[in-house]
Amino acid sequence: MRKRIKTDLALTILAAILCARTTASAEELVRFDSAKYRVGQIQQRQVRERGEIPASALAETIEGYLSKPEGSGPFAAVAYLHGCSGLSKNTRDRMAELLTGWGYVSLAVDSFATRGIKESCEQLMPPRQADALGALLYLSKLAVVDPRRIAVVGSSQGGIVALQLASTHPVDLFAIPDELKFKVAVAYYPLCGVATDQLTIPAIILIGELDDWTPAKDCERWMERRAGKGAPVKLVIYPGAYHAFDNPNLGDGRRLFGHWLKYDANAAERSILEMHEFLATQLAK
Repeated sequence: MRKRIKTDLALTILAAILCARTTASAEELVRFDSAKYRVGQIQQRQVRERGEIPASALAETIEGYLSKPEGSGPFAAVAYLHGCSGLSKNTRDRMAELLTGWGYVSLAVDSFATRGIKESCEQLMPPRQADALGALLYLSKLAVVDPRRIAVVGSSQGGIVALQLASTHPVDLFAIPDELKFKVAVAYYPLCGVATDQLTIPAIILIGELDDWTPAKDCERWMERRAGKGAPVKLVIYPGAYHAFDNPNLGDGRRLFGHWLKYDANAAERSILEMHEFLATQLAK
Protein backbone atom coordinates (compact mmCIF):
# COMPACT_ATOMS: atom_id res chain seq x y z
CA MET A 1 0.00 0.00 0.00
CA ARG A 2 2.81 2.41 0.91
CA LYS A 3 4.53 1.69 -2.41
CA ARG A 4 1.27 2.39 -4.28
CA ILE A 5 0.87 5.71 -2.46
CA LYS A 6 4.43 6.71 -3.37
CA THR A 7 3.80 5.76 -6.99
CA ASP A 8 0.58 7.77 -7.18
CA LEU A 9 2.30 10.74 -5.54
CA ALA A 10 5.20 10.58 -8.00
CA LEU A 11 2.81 10.49 -10.95
CA THR A 12 0.85 13.42 -9.52
CA ILE A 13 4.05 15.44 -9.17
CA LEU A 14 5.07 14.47 -12.69
CA ALA A 15 1.73 15.60 -14.08
CA ALA A 16 2.15 18.93 -12.31
CA ILE A 17 5.66 19.31 -13.76
CA LEU A 18 4.51 18.51 -17.28
CA CYS A 19 1.54 20.85 -17.04
CA ALA A 20 3.51 23.77 -15.60
CA ARG A 21 4.78 24.84 -19.00
CA THR A 22 6.44 28.14 -19.73
CA THR A 23 5.67 29.53 -23.18
CA ALA A 24 8.73 29.06 -25.38
CA SER A 25 9.95 30.80 -28.50
CA ALA A 26 10.22 28.86 -31.75
CA GLU A 27 13.22 26.61 -32.24
CA GLU A 28 16.14 28.34 -33.97
CA LEU A 29 18.94 26.67 -35.92
CA VAL A 30 22.22 28.24 -34.79
CA ARG A 31 25.89 27.70 -35.62
CA PHE A 32 28.88 28.07 -33.34
CA ASP A 33 32.51 27.01 -33.15
CA SER A 34 33.62 23.86 -31.41
CA ALA A 35 36.09 24.78 -28.65
CA LYS A 36 39.68 25.19 -29.79
CA TYR A 37 42.42 23.00 -28.39
CA ARG A 38 45.26 24.70 -26.55
CA VAL A 39 48.67 24.49 -28.21
CA GLY A 40 51.88 25.03 -26.26
CA GLN A 41 54.15 27.96 -27.12
CA ILE A 42 56.89 25.73 -28.54
CA GLN A 43 54.42 23.90 -30.79
CA GLN A 44 52.94 27.22 -31.95
CA ARG A 45 56.38 28.57 -32.89
CA GLN A 46 57.28 25.39 -34.78
CA VAL A 47 54.00 25.48 -36.70
CA ARG A 48 54.45 29.16 -37.64
CA GLU A 49 58.00 28.47 -38.82
CA ARG A 50 56.52 25.94 -41.23
CA GLY A 51 54.09 28.60 -42.46
CA GLU A 52 51.05 26.78 -41.08
CA ILE A 53 48.14 27.93 -38.91
CA PRO A 54 48.40 26.90 -35.23
CA ALA A 55 45.85 24.27 -34.29
CA SER A 56 44.47 26.50 -31.54
CA ALA A 57 43.36 28.94 -34.26
CA LEU A 58 41.33 26.27 -36.02
CA ALA A 59 37.77 25.40 -35.08
CA GLU A 60 34.97 23.34 -36.59
CA THR A 61 31.55 24.87 -37.09
CA ILE A 62 28.81 22.98 -35.25
CA GLU A 63 25.05 23.25 -35.52
CA GLY A 64 22.58 23.36 -32.68
CA TYR A 65 18.90 24.01 -32.02
CA LEU A 66 18.20 26.85 -29.64
CA SER A 67 14.92 27.24 -27.75
CA LYS A 68 14.18 29.95 -25.19
CA PRO A 69 11.41 30.64 -22.68
CA GLU A 70 9.46 33.85 -23.24
CA GLY A 71 11.00 36.77 -21.41
CA SER A 72 14.29 38.62 -21.18
CA GLY A 73 15.95 36.44 -18.54
CA PRO A 74 18.68 35.92 -17.71
CA PHE A 75 17.74 32.25 -17.51
CA ALA A 76 19.69 29.16 -16.56
CA ALA A 77 20.55 27.09 -19.64
CA VAL A 78 21.08 23.47 -20.64
CA ALA A 79 23.25 22.07 -23.43
CA TYR A 80 21.89 18.71 -24.59
CA LEU A 81 24.26 16.10 -26.11
CA HIS A 82 22.79 13.31 -28.27
CA GLY A 83 23.72 9.64 -28.45
CA CYS A 84 25.78 7.76 -31.04
CA SER A 85 22.86 7.48 -33.50
CA GLY A 86 22.63 11.26 -33.87
CA LEU A 87 20.16 13.97 -32.96
CA SER A 88 16.66 13.07 -34.11
CA LYS A 89 13.97 15.72 -34.43
CA ASN A 90 11.78 13.82 -31.98
CA THR A 91 14.51 13.85 -29.34
CA ARG A 92 15.40 17.49 -29.74
CA ASP A 93 11.71 18.49 -29.68
CA ARG A 94 11.10 16.41 -26.57
CA MET A 95 14.10 17.85 -24.72
CA ALA A 96 13.36 21.41 -25.80
CA GLU A 97 9.75 21.10 -24.63
CA LEU A 98 10.80 19.79 -21.24
CA LEU A 99 13.66 22.22 -20.63
CA THR A 100 12.01 25.41 -21.87
CA GLY A 101 8.87 24.33 -20.05
CA TRP A 102 10.92 24.39 -16.86
CA GLY A 103 12.20 27.87 -17.68
CA TYR A 104 15.62 27.03 -19.14
CA VAL A 105 17.23 28.07 -22.39
CA SER A 106 17.85 24.84 -24.32
CA LEU A 107 20.58 24.15 -26.88
CA ALA A 108 20.56 20.71 -28.53
CA VAL A 109 24.06 20.23 -29.95
CA ASP A 110 24.35 18.33 -33.25
CA SER A 111 27.88 16.93 -33.48
CA PHE A 112 27.21 15.00 -36.69
CA ALA A 113 25.44 17.28 -39.19
CA THR A 114 28.36 19.49 -40.26
CA ARG A 115 30.74 16.51 -40.25
CA GLY A 116 28.55 14.37 -42.49
CA ILE A 117 28.32 11.62 -39.86
CA LYS A 118 25.23 9.39 -39.67
CA GLU A 119 26.25 7.48 -36.54
CA SER A 120 29.36 6.77 -34.47
CA CYS A 121 28.28 3.70 -32.51
CA GLU A 122 31.06 1.48 -33.82
CA GLN A 123 33.77 4.03 -34.47
CA LEU A 124 35.68 6.69 -32.55
CA MET A 125 33.64 9.63 -31.37
CA PRO A 126 34.21 12.98 -33.04
CA PRO A 127 35.64 15.66 -30.69
CA ARG A 128 32.43 15.92 -28.71
CA GLN A 129 33.94 17.43 -25.56
CA ALA A 130 35.10 20.33 -27.73
CA ASP A 131 31.59 20.61 -29.21
CA ALA A 132 30.00 20.73 -25.76
CA LEU A 133 32.44 23.39 -24.56
CA GLY A 134 31.81 25.36 -27.73
CA ALA A 135 28.11 25.24 -26.84
CA LEU A 136 28.94 26.39 -23.31
CA LEU A 137 30.89 29.36 -24.68
CA TYR A 138 28.08 30.19 -27.13
CA LEU A 139 25.39 30.07 -24.44
CA SER A 140 27.48 32.14 -22.03
CA LYS A 141 27.49 35.03 -24.51
CA LEU A 142 23.72 35.17 -24.95
CA ALA A 143 22.04 38.07 -23.16
CA VAL A 144 19.17 35.81 -22.02
CA VAL A 145 21.52 33.30 -20.32
CA ASP A 146 23.12 33.48 -16.89
CA PRO A 147 26.64 32.15 -17.63
CA ARG A 148 27.01 30.94 -14.03
CA ARG A 149 24.04 28.54 -14.41
CA ILE A 150 24.62 26.33 -17.43
CA ALA A 151 24.15 22.56 -17.21
CA VAL A 152 25.07 19.73 -19.55
CA VAL A 153 22.63 16.87 -20.17
CA GLY A 154 23.70 13.89 -22.26
CA SER A 155 22.20 10.61 -23.42
CA SER A 156 24.31 7.46 -23.97
CA GLN A 157 27.40 8.69 -25.86
CA GLY A 158 26.35 12.20 -24.88
CA GLY A 159 26.13 11.03 -21.27
CA ILE A 160 29.69 9.71 -21.55
CA VAL A 161 30.81 13.14 -22.75
CA ALA A 162 28.96 14.81 -19.86
CA LEU A 163 30.84 12.64 -17.34
CA GLN A 164 34.15 13.28 -19.10
CA LEU A 165 33.53 17.02 -18.85
CA ALA A 166 32.69 16.66 -15.16
CA SER A 167 35.88 14.69 -14.49
CA THR A 168 39.17 16.03 -13.15
CA HIS A 169 41.77 16.95 -15.76
CA PRO A 170 45.54 17.28 -15.18
CA VAL A 171 45.82 19.92 -17.92
CA ASP A 172 43.43 22.30 -19.65
CA LEU A 173 43.04 20.96 -23.19
CA PHE A 174 40.63 23.58 -24.47
CA ALA A 175 41.04 27.30 -24.98
CA ILE A 176 38.08 28.65 -23.02
CA PRO A 177 38.04 31.14 -20.12
CA ASP A 178 39.24 29.56 -16.87
CA GLU A 179 36.18 30.71 -14.95
CA LEU A 180 33.72 29.27 -17.48
CA LYS A 181 32.48 25.74 -16.83
CA PHE A 182 29.29 23.73 -16.65
CA LYS A 183 27.65 23.95 -13.25
CA VAL A 184 26.17 20.43 -13.19
CA ALA A 185 25.87 17.31 -15.35
CA VAL A 186 22.99 14.93 -16.04
CA ALA A 187 24.00 11.63 -17.67
CA TYR A 188 21.43 9.23 -19.09
CA TYR A 189 22.78 5.66 -19.35
CA PRO A 190 26.51 6.47 -19.78
CA LEU A 191 29.59 4.29 -19.38
CA CYS A 192 30.56 5.40 -15.90
CA GLY A 193 34.04 3.88 -16.19
CA VAL A 194 35.14 6.73 -18.48
CA ALA A 195 34.90 9.20 -15.58
CA THR A 196 37.66 9.88 -13.10
CA ASP A 197 37.01 8.71 -9.53
CA GLN A 198 36.37 12.30 -8.49
CA LEU A 199 34.16 14.77 -10.34
CA THR A 200 34.52 18.53 -10.25
CA ILE A 201 30.80 19.37 -10.51
CA PRO A 202 27.64 17.71 -9.10
CA ALA A 203 26.12 15.03 -11.32
CA ILE A 204 23.19 12.64 -11.52
CA ILE A 205 23.29 9.36 -13.46
CA LEU A 206 20.05 7.75 -14.67
CA ILE A 207 20.36 4.18 -15.96
CA GLY A 208 18.39 0.98 -16.47
CA GLU A 209 19.04 -2.16 -14.44
CA LEU A 210 19.06 -4.39 -17.54
CA ASP A 211 21.12 -2.12 -19.79
CA ASP A 212 23.45 -4.40 -21.79
CA TRP A 213 25.21 -1.57 -23.65
CA THR A 214 26.26 0.65 -20.76
CA PRO A 215 25.79 -1.69 -17.77
CA ALA A 216 24.48 -0.33 -14.49
CA LYS A 217 27.01 -2.58 -12.71
CA ASP A 218 29.77 -0.45 -14.21
CA CYS A 219 28.25 2.59 -12.52
CA GLU A 220 27.82 0.75 -9.21
CA ARG A 221 31.49 -0.27 -9.22
CA TRP A 222 32.50 3.28 -10.06
CA MET A 223 30.40 4.65 -7.20
CA GLU A 224 32.07 2.21 -4.80
CA ARG A 225 35.52 3.13 -6.06
CA ARG A 226 34.98 6.87 -5.69
CA ALA A 227 33.67 6.37 -2.14
CA GLY A 228 31.92 9.73 -1.97
CA LYS A 229 34.99 11.78 -2.87
CA GLY A 230 34.82 14.87 -5.04
CA ALA A 231 31.62 16.59 -6.09
CA PRO A 232 28.38 14.80 -5.08
CA VAL A 233 26.96 12.20 -7.47
CA LYS A 234 23.54 10.53 -7.37
CA LEU A 235 23.11 7.20 -9.15
CA VAL A 236 19.53 6.14 -9.96
CA ILE A 237 18.96 2.63 -11.36
CA TYR A 238 15.52 1.78 -12.77
CA PRO A 239 14.49 -1.87 -12.22
CA GLY A 240 13.73 -3.81 -15.39
CA ALA A 241 14.72 -0.94 -17.70
CA TYR A 242 17.00 -1.22 -20.73
CA HIS A 243 19.18 1.19 -22.68
CA ALA A 244 17.36 4.26 -24.08
CA PHE A 245 14.42 3.64 -21.73
CA ASP A 246 13.27 7.26 -22.16
CA ASN A 247 12.86 7.11 -25.96
CA PRO A 248 9.14 6.61 -26.77
CA ASN A 249 9.97 5.79 -30.41
CA LEU A 250 11.42 2.44 -29.34
CA GLY A 251 8.02 1.06 -28.32
CA ASP A 252 8.27 -2.66 -27.56
CA GLY A 253 12.00 -2.76 -28.14
CA ARG A 254 14.61 -2.93 -30.87
CA ARG A 255 18.05 -4.48 -31.28
CA LEU A 256 20.79 -2.07 -32.35
CA PHE A 257 24.45 -3.02 -32.82
CA GLY A 258 23.83 -6.17 -30.79
CA HIS A 259 22.19 -4.38 -27.84
CA TRP A 260 18.56 -4.28 -26.72
CA LEU A 261 16.88 -0.87 -26.57
CA LYS A 262 13.38 -0.49 -25.17
CA TYR A 263 11.09 2.28 -24.02
CA ASP A 264 9.93 2.07 -20.41
CA ALA A 265 7.24 4.65 -19.61
CA ASN A 266 7.57 4.17 -15.87
CA ALA A 267 11.34 4.65 -15.84
CA ALA A 268 11.08 7.55 -18.29
CA GLU A 269 8.57 9.38 -16.10
CA ARG A 270 10.66 8.88 -12.99
CA SER A 271 13.81 10.05 -14.74
CA ILE A 272 12.00 13.26 -15.68
CA LEU A 273 11.14 13.77 -12.03
CA GLU A 274 14.75 13.15 -11.00
CA MET A 275 16.18 15.47 -13.66
CA HIS A 276 13.66 18.21 -12.89
CA GLU A 277 14.39 18.12 -9.16
CA PHE A 278 18.15 17.97 -9.69
CA LEU A 279 18.26 20.89 -12.12
CA ALA A 280 15.83 22.98 -10.07
CA THR A 281 17.99 22.52 -6.97
CA GLN A 282 21.39 22.95 -8.61
CA LEU A 283 20.54 25.80 -10.98
CA ALA A 284 18.63 27.89 -8.47
CA LYS A 285 20.07 31.36 -8.03
